[in-house]
Amino acid sequence: VQLEESGGGRVQPGGSLRLSCAARGINFSIYTMAWYRQAPGKQRELVATITSGGTTNYADSVKGRFTISRDNARRTLYLQMNSLKPEDTADYYCHTEHRGNPYWGQGTQVTVSS
Repeated sequence: VQLEESGGGRVQPGGSLRLSCAARGINFSIYTMAWYRQAPGKQRELVATITSGGTTNYADSVKGRFTISRDNARRTLYLQMNSLKPEDTADYYCHTEHRGNPYWGQGTQVTVSS
């Protein structure tokens, strides 16, 4: 199983970014997928999840600003991030579980700063 994130970068407060996660080695469409993030000196936290049926859930801190989505044909997970704040600065990771084992991508860095 391979998960590869992309789309991170540096953006000013109020700006937007779209993260992508390309999945290989799994039947992508049947798995719940998630985005996590880890800020410097803090624990990794759950940002958003999306089930195989498209049901989504979000951390309170990102509700109304972030949107998780998936393209099963492309085996790709997305995170659209709008109205970014400095506290959104973190490394963002794609995650899933396959046969009881957790899998993580290498992460993509998001920096929100003026």
